[in-house]
Amino acid sequence: MRGFEAGHTFEGVVAECRGGMYLVEASRGGLCLCTTYRGTKTDNVDTTLVAVGDRVSVTVTAEGDTPEGVIAHVRLRRTALMRKRDVRRNRSKEKIQVIAANIDQLAIVVSAEQPPLNRRLIDRYLVFAESEKMPVIIIVNKMDLAEPDSVSECMRPYDRLGYTVCYVSAENGKGLAGLRDELDGKVTVLSGHSGVGKSTVINRLVGEEKLKTAEISAWSLKGVHTTTNAVMLGLPCSGYVIDTPGLREFSLSDITKDNLRFYFPEFLVHMQTCAFSSCTHTVEPGCGVACAVDTGAIDRVRYESYLAIFDSLPESEQF
Repeated sequence: MRGFEAGHTFEGVVAECRGGMYLVEASRGGLCLCTTYRGTKTDNVDTTLVAVGDRVSVTVTAEGDTPEGVIAHVRLRRTALMRKRDVRRNRSKEKIQVIAANIDQLAIVVSAEQPPLNRRLIDRYLVFAESEKMPVIIIVNKMDLAEPDSVSECMRPYDRLGYTVCYVSAENGKGLAGLRDELDGKVTVLSGHSGVGKSTVINRLVGEEKLKTAEISAWSLKGVHTTTNAVMLGLPCSGYVIDTPGLREFSLSDITKDNLRFYFPEFLVHMQTCAFSSCTHTVEPGCGVACAVDTGAIDRVRYESYLAIFDSLPESEQF
């Protein structure tokens, strides 16, 4: 393949990772199946050497319909999406794994019905995004199964906080044009629990044929059948979406009981009126946040999410 001659070096982005092998999309176009080696350099301090979305330098080692190469250098990540590994089930010593890198925004996919709208899930994802200073889109799918006014009322607290909410139906296509505008020219991670229709949304955005092609191609040719944590897919206009199959929880490794309150932006102005500077906004008397909940200035469901996340955090500084 022209431009992928053995010994040639090119810049690209990692589109998928499987079993220690990496599919790299060259900046000028074309794919190369790569590995790392002992001499692979990285500008990052994370224990994850290579992740989807990483900008890398590749040296071609073999030509052909699907060229092969080695990743020589992993560039510094602007952002990173991480999850906590269960070290009891994984031989790797890597407790925190980078799933995707160099992300512009996070898209949280939830369903209006079947399953019911899950605001607790939205709030947990928003805490992660706020801690990473990452822009967020909330995609409410399956609007064809719900009462629009009821769903809009349920999502009103997020509108008031300035979050972008897109109401779509992957089934009939309504709302997808507006969603495409929000994704245009950006690298967006789509995440959500099973059953919300995330895969169907992605199919409608990138085209089912393109998605099927991404699932076969180089991997089947090389006999690589291990599961993937994330895959980057190009949008028809411009930009990319990163699917995260099987990812149910983000790592809140940097969130503590001491700093959780800062990731609920509506709390900030009311925290200043708390009777105690060390107020956790849970049980203390004279809490400005709790008072704001009682008066309706802070949404009660959001506050209940805060309490649930607070209780889930260990006493130690990190987890």
